[in-house]
Amino acid sequence: MPFLIETWDKPDHQAVRQAHRPAHLDYLEQNKALLLASGAKLHDDGGDAGGGIYIVDLPTREAAQQFIDADPFARAGLFAEVRVTRWRKAYLDGRCFL
Repeated sequence: MPFLIETWDKPDHQAVRQAHRPAHLDYLEQNKALLLASGAKLHDDGGDAGGGIYIVDLPTREAAQQFIDADPFARAGLFAEVRVTRWRKAYLDGRCFL
């Protein structure tokens, strides 16, 4: 069952994000089978907006929470807020799943 995980970085934590980015990307690579989509949130000018979105295919909310808690960004204390929301896949990659 898909879950949308949205994160917001703590203010003035860009250095933490950059320091832990390689480990974060390795974590995503190791878990790519669970990811329907993932990416950073950006400002209109392309600059980092301080947070991200993950859409993961996991069986329970608890599993989704465990997934984000194990992310190196979370372990480094980057996030000010994390929201986990069950998500219905309607359209993905140009295909209808309804």
